[in-house]
Amino acid sequence: MKILFAKRLGILAIGSLLVLAGCQTSGSSKGESNKTASSSAVEEDSSKTQEQTSESHNHDHDHSHAHDEETEKIYEGYFKDSQVKDRSLSDWEGDWQSVYPYLQDGTLDEVFSYKSEHEGDKTAEEYKEYYKKGYKTDVDRILIKQDTVTFFKNGKEYSGKYTYDGYEILTYDAGNRGVRYIFKLAKKAEGLPQYIQFSDHSIYPTKASHYHLYWGDDRKALLDEVKNWPTYYPSEMDGHDIAHEMMAH
Repeated sequence: MKILFAKRLGILAIGSLLVLAGCQTSGSSKGESNKTASSSAVEEDSSKTQEQTSESHNHDHDHSHAHDEETEKIYEGYFKDSQVKDRSLSDWEGDWQSVYPYLQDGTLDEVFSYKSEHEGDKTAEEYKEYYKKGYKTDVDRILIKQDTVTFFKNGKEYSGKYTYDGYEILTYDAGNRGVRYIFKLAKKAEGLPQYIQFSDHSIYPTKASHYHLYWGDDRKALLDEVKNWPTYYPSEMDGHDIAHEMMAH
């Protein structure tokens, strides 16, 4: 009887162990299943993040491309009146040099050759003659700081304060347009023009990289001047830098 009882106890113990092992195996399988589900979720989230990043990048690229196209159209003179905004003199603040001396010494010859090859409506020499009339000036440097403009002419300096006097939209014979931003001399001073008019191919507040400047005492008459447009680039640039910048546009 004792032996039989011991056998029964042994069988019961083995059965319990098998049941326990089965429970542990089942729990382990469930854990692996959870891990797999969790891993799949992470991969799915990662995939979504990559898609969102890609979509965001494409959106930014498309937006930038559209912005570049719009800027290029404005630069070429095609825009709506509603796009034109007032600007302050600070857009042209800085130390500026005339490009006319670089035309005279031949530094800009590569620009005229480039234009002849890529635009094709004039020879290099014809381009040079055209720009010679446009760039011609005896004001070789202009310094603009806050509301004060200083002209450097024939070794002398002339400074005065200028205030904003609005803008005018001009239509050219070619069909494109431009905007003149006008500033008026606050107080009459010797050697200074009553009006200065900026044209830099931009139509809303932005820092100018270069500009064409018209000046004189008759506001309206200046608007009719389209053959002489003295052009200024930052004084820290050398002639070759300016030439390459011109060819880039």
